[in-house]
This record gives sequence, structure tokens and C-alpha cells, in this order.
Amino acid sequence: MKLGVFTAAFPSLSLEEIAPWATRTGFEMLEIACWPVGKANRRYAGVTHIDVEGLTKAQAGQIGQMLQSHGLGISSLGFYPNALHADPDVRKEAADHLRKVIAAAEMLGVEVVGTFIGRDKNRTTEANLELYSRIWPPLVKFAADHGVKIAIENCPMIFSNDEWPGGTNLATSPSIWRRMWEIIPDGNFGLNLDPSHLIWQMIDYVRVVEEFKHRIFHVHAKDVHIDREGLYQHGVLSQGMGWQIPRLPGLGDVEWPRFMAALYAAGYDATVSIEHEDRAFEKDLELVRRGFLISRDVLRPLIH
Repeated sequence: MKLGVFTAAFPSLSLEEIAPWATRTGFEMLEIACWPVGKANRRYAGVTHIDVEGLTKAQAGQIGQMLQSHGLGISSLGFYPNALHADPDVRKEAADHLRKVIAAAEMLGVEVVGTFIGRDKNRTTEANLELYSRIWPPLVKFAADHGVKIAIENCPMIFSNDEWPGGTNLATSPSIWRRMWEIIPDGNFGLNLDPSHLIWQMIDYVRVVEEFKHRIFHVHAKDVHIDREGLYQHGVLSQGMGWQIPRLPGLGDVEWPRFMAALYAAGYDATVSIEHEDRAFEKDLELVRRGFLISRDVLRPLIH
């Protein structure tokens, strides 16, 4: 197993600037943000550390050589849009760019692309699954044709009123994952598992690892703090708003030794990628770096 970072937390730095820092501080892998240039539409999105638009094999080779010179690998290319958005133009834009990210992964020799299923927040789960059954099969096949695995993150994407009531990502729970794989059983279609999103839904993250071990292609290390006062005031029907607080690993409610033990028992031997979304460590670049180092020191004793 290897320890990595998701580069989306470094919007002001280039990949060439991130790489030596990552090596110097003991990380082994990078999950590289690949949004379209200048397309930021929410926090932690819109970051471009590899511009996949028109990426050539020569450019991909140069990127690979640069990272190799620092002793780094790429665990995944990350692009997390809403491919089931209510607006067909937004859906098409997301799918078109996702195909470019997949093609770039093939050129870079990267096995995994991390993304969201997406969701029309105003439709039922059943209606979204019907939409998914039309939009996602060709995307998964495109990835297979390029030798790439699609790893779907399980974040519900409901943090604010503009994502109410259903959130903007369908792939949130075991029952929905099973339906997803009934519709698309392809072996290159699995999870980018983040335990923090399971805690506030009261889903057992150890059981998830045990049950879905063959579908876990990548792991996000992010923590969550359940604000009990906020939960008391708003209740569970607020769907986490006002009481689920993203934190760095070790600063929230995930029991990391239990989670890592479950991964080892399941035979997971890929990357654990720290996803930094902790507002307490965002004010400046040095604070962001400090957050990653805190997470490193929590996780490193568990990863060898």
C-alpha cells in the first residue's frame, strides 16, 4: 500500500512545484486534478495540474519522467463533475471531458480515473438510475477500451442549498452501488472509497470494505467530525448540512486503524490518497501543507 495526496488542494501550484515537496515530505503517489482549465464552479473543483485538452504522447512522457525523477507515481487522474445534471449541455460537457481524462490516463500509463456518477438533484433515485443506464454504459466501455478503471467516489455532494434536496452524486450507499453494478457489471467499474461520507450516513465503513472489496480501486483518506450540537438542532433530515464537518485524517470520527485493518484484510494494496478539505487548514499555502503533514503522521504508521 502507498500513501499519496490529491493535488486539488494546491490550486496555486504547478505539478512541477508539488512534486519535489511531496517527495521531500514522504509521499509516494499523486492523485492529479484534471478539471478543464478555468472551469472552477465549486470549492476544490476547477483545479488543473494536467491539462488533458490536446495532451500529446510526448507531453505525457515528459510528465511521467518528471514525476519519476522525484520517485513519484500517479495513483489516479481526478475529475469530479455532474454527468447526470438536469441540463443536457452540462451532462455532455462533463462526459466529453471525462473521455479526455480517460485518454490522458492511457497515455500516462495510469490505471485509474476518479470521478462522480453525478445526479439530477430534483429527481428520485429511480429516475436517476434510469438516466444513468443511458449515459454511463458507453463511458465505462470507453474506459475499458483504453485500459482504464473508473473509480466512483461515494460523496453525496450535498453541502449547501444549491445541492438540495438530492445532492449531485448518486453513488452514496450500498443499495445504490448494487443497482449501479446490476446495470453496468463491467469489471473496470468500481469505487474510490471515502469512509468519511459513510459515517454521517450511519453506514458501517468496515462492513463496506469487507462486502465490496473487489470493487475498491482507490481510497480517499478524509475524515469527518459530527457536530452533535448541529445534529441536535437540525436533525438527520437536514442531510448533514450544519453538522457534518470535513476534517483531516486523525481530526475527526474515522477510526483509522480499524479502517486500514479492513483494507489489509480485504487485500487492498493500492494507494490511500489524502483528500484535504479541512477549512481549519486552508488560510494559506503553508497551512494547507501542514494539514497534509498532520494526515501523513496519522496514516504513515499504518501504511507499509
